[in-house]
Amino acid sequence: MLRQFFCALVVVTLSTSMLFAAEWTVFHGPKGDNKSPDTGLLKQWSEGGPTLLWKADSIGFGYSGVTVADGRIFTTGNVGDLEMVFCLDMDGKLIWEKDNGAAIHTIADVHPRARNYPGTRGTPTIDGDVVFAVSALGQVTCFNVQNGDKIWSRNLLTDYNAPQPVWVLGHSVVVEGDHLICMVGGAEALAVALNKRTGETVLVYPPAEGNTPTSYMTPYFFDFEGTRVLALMGNASVEGYNAATAEKLFSFPFRNRVVVNVTAPIYRDGHLFVSTGYGYGTEGYRLTKNANGTITATKLWHTEEFDSHHHALILLGDYVYGTSHGGNWMAVNFLTGEIAYRSRPVGEAASVHYADGLIYCLSETSATVILWNPNPNEFVEVSRFVLPDAEVAEGRAWAHPVVIGGRLYLRHAQFLYCYDVRSQ
Repeated sequence: MLRQFFCALVVVTLSTSMLFAAEWTVFHGPKGDNKSPDTGLLKQWSEGGPTLLWKADSIGFGYSGVTVADGRIFTTGNVGDLEMVFCLDMDGKLIWEKDNGAAIHTIADVHPRARNYPGTRGTPTIDGDVVFAVSALGQVTCFNVQNGDKIWSRNLLTDYNAPQPVWVLGHSVVVEGDHLICMVGGAEALAVALNKRTGETVLVYPPAEGNTPTSYMTPYFFDFEGTRVLALMGNASVEGYNAATAEKLFSFPFRNRVVVNVTAPIYRDGHLFVSTGYGYGTEGYRLTKNANGTITATKLWHTEEFDSHHHALILLGDYVYGTSHGGNWMAVNFLTGEIAYRSRPVGEAASVHYADGLIYCLSETSATVILWNPNPNEFVEVSRFVLPDAEVAEGRAWAHPVVIGGRLYLRHAQFLYCYDVRSQ
């Protein structure tokens, strides 16, 4: 009897340790590739989906995802006239909530179309004992992880006279060493690097071509022939910078018909894969380093058929998986742009996330959750279920799924769901 108790205690302790050790500290993860490090996950779900551990319905309204570290979960949501940051424990119970300035529906000059989608956008970024959040209206704040006390706060759109994008700010801030990288836009800066401890500006990344408003993408880093590159988008171009010096390394036009770029590029082996919605499509570029350290980006191909809007992409092997703006689920060759296949399992686009050999998908209007086997030859659906409150949740399910610590986190409007997806 004592031995059985001891074994059970060891199992519980190991399971708890795994949950607390697992971290997902920034939107799309520390590598920016949207791939979870989890293994040992379910390869198929029961008809009603995996086991629902808990549901939180007091996190305000938003499209933000979650980040997780040290037994705490962070997200954001609008409550009344304020944009709020929420800290939950691993059972979904509130630890603290703090405001990060005004919600977008309180500002008269926000574009009317944006008012139809009033939720929060950015996902909080955890860095040790602090957590950062950027509001839809440009308020960047550093909070104490333990109690939510504000350490510093500033509004970058105001500080840099930056124009408000039509759909307001949609990015998440990213920590790079001692710096916090934030999108700005306009004539003074496309982005800035702040001292993460004080909020003071350290580097200013020069404006995008045409001094356009910022795009809605989260800053993306990659290493290319000895240079740490920061890839960003204006609303009509792709810009590459030396991350350490803010020197512009490359720039090329990239604009859809409504001038909206959201999906971050993907880099691998000297090639850049860039996609945008509204029918413009995807382009592949070869990067070449010049003698003066700048980079030449040579376009190799273009396809209009795969136009990823804001639902993310997954690179696995030689293929990129994701959904087009119109709702086709597709696999595209990273190097050639050739469409391997297209399918319409729900007739709508879906946000995607990768873990342990499978792609987790959340469709935007029906709140259908699909487990997708990324076979490059054909679309293979493994399992599906519909979120419990799909009929009463307001707005679209645009938050990207996250799998970490054996748990699947799904956000739809005012609801956050936590599912157990461990195989044992």
